[in-house]
Formats: sequence, structure tokens, C-alpha cells
Amino acid sequence: MVGEQGIVRDIAVVRRFSRFYTRRIGLLHEGLLGGPLTLTEGRLVYELAQVATATAKWLSTELDLDPGYLSRVLRGLETRGLIEKRPAEDDGRQVLLSLTTTGRDAFATMDARSHAEIRLLLDGLSTDERRKLVESLSTAELLLGGETPEPPRVSYVLRPPRPGDMGWVVHRHAVLYTSEYGWDGTFEAFVAEIVSGFIRSFDPKRENCWIAERDGAVVGSVFVVRRSEDTAKLRMLYVEPAARGLGIGHRLVGEGIRFARHAGYSRLTLWTNDILTSARRIYEDHGFRLTERSPHRSFGKDLISETWELDLGPSRHPAAEVLE
Repeated sequence: MVGEQGIVRDIAVVRRFSRFYTRRIGLLHEGLLGGPLTLTEGRLVYELAQVATATAKWLSTELDLDPGYLSRVLRGLETRGLIEKRPAEDDGRQVLLSLTTTGRDAFATMDARSHAEIRLLLDGLSTDERRKLVESLSTAELLLGGETPEPPRVSYVLRPPRPGDMGWVVHRHAVLYTSEYGWDGTFEAFVAEIVSGFIRSFDPKRENCWIAERDGAVVGSVFVVRRSEDTAKLRMLYVEPAARGLGIGHRLVGEGIRFARHAGYSRLTLWTNDILTSARRIYEDHGFRLTERSPHRSFGKDLISETWELDLGPSRHPAAEVLE
């Protein structure tokens, strides 16, 4: 009898904590984290953001979801343009799921909101209290059948720009290129003109910008801008020194390529200088080819400019088709 009373009490404690926590992190709200996605939709977007591609069977097993229910949710995400399907290269009968550019933007927004909300919870605790909370949660996860917690991985998100980001990008370009290459103030003016033009004539269907964020701080950026009906230009790629080596530069360029191809461009070009060796290696890895080199005097230095190009395939933009 005493043992039964004990388990009844323990059940009540766990249920009380469950009610408290779901209310505390907003799971009872209509949309997850104040957005348009439900809890299940948000979790699916999160999983696809982690693995890049997955099958419906894998998602069903991983999240313990009924296949029929999962199929309906995935169909809804596809209809809203958040995920896309394609046959696997090694087995055409197998369908691979992945996030679209819209889906990746939705994940970045959702991830940033989640980070901010949990940060707000933890900010109210002392360092010792946070340590106790994290240890207790890790213990709970392990006792309830979870895997042994791994050390936290250094992570980052790519998100759309927010107010103030553009000014920050200009500022950091000026600071970094002055400290690393000795370029003068004319480079800051050059970058400011690019950003100003992007803001003034922004076409969301054919242009985009990604901001890399790590622990709430901007650590990189890249822009795709329209050059002509069939050609886009990759601009303003940069990664903070403290965040280099995490693959952020490769990820930013990859997102730019995917967007340019999706927007219907047949070619993606970029302009750089030969002293930017790390960036040049990234461009080479993504298939860009060097098409032009020219010496010039800019930003207070004698430099060698380079033009690189990437063939994206036939243009699918309606305007380009009319011109043809």
C-alpha cells in the first residue's frame, strides 16, 4: 500500500511538471513559437534541417509517427512550399524529402525564436542554477530512455536579415578587410553602395540575403543579386574569424547557388581578388571556374581582380523564355 501511494504521488509530480513546462514554453499556443507551424510540423522541419534529406519512413521511425498521419502533414508542408520531393539517385523508387529555400528560412526563424525564448528562461538563473538545471534535464533524459547526452556542438543558423543587419555587415566588412588586408576607407564606401542598392531595388523573387548567426551574434553573410535576366551575382561573402572552420562559408555559398537555380538563373557569377584565398577555395569546391583576371588599384592597394562563373543550367525564368 505504501509503495502504491508512492507511485501515485510520483505520477502526480511528473504530470504537474509536464503541465507546467508545456505552458512555460508555449506549447499550448495555436502556432509553435508564435509562428504558423504546429508542433508536429515544426519538429519535421527541424529534423529535415539537421539531416538535409530524409525519407518518410525514416521520419516516421525517428519521431514515432503514424505513417498515414505523417503523410498528411508532409503533404501540407509541400503544398505550402516548405519541403520538396525528388527520387533518390541510386534508387528511383525511393523518394527523398528536403527543405526548400522557404523551408530553410522558416527553420532559421523558428530556431532563432526558440533560442531567444530559452535564453530568456536561463537568463533568470545564476550560473550554478543553470548548471543544476542542465544536469537534472540530462539525468531525466537518460532515465527515460534517452541516449547519453553528448557535449553540445558548436552550431549556427542561417536566417533572413533583420533591421540593423545591413549596417552591421558594412561595419564588419570594413573592420575585417582593414585589419586583415590593410584596405582603406574606400572599401567601406564600396560595400555601403552595394548594400544600399540591394535594399533600394530588392526583388524577393530573384534576390536574397542570408545572415549567419551563432549564439545570437552575426558571424557571416552572403547576397545573391540580379545582374541580368539569366545571370545572378554572388556578393558580400564573409565569415567572422572566430567562426571560421565551421563550414559557414561553404553553407552560405551553397544556399546562394540553390536560390539562384530555383529563381531561374542559368549562370551565377562573382567578383573577388586573388588574395582572398579561403573564399577562392570555397568557390572552386562549389564548381565555379575562373574566367578573368585583371590587375587594378583599389582600396589603397595594388590588387588582381578575378571573375568566377558557375553554369546553373538552362534558365527557367518566364522573362528569359520570352526573350528567347
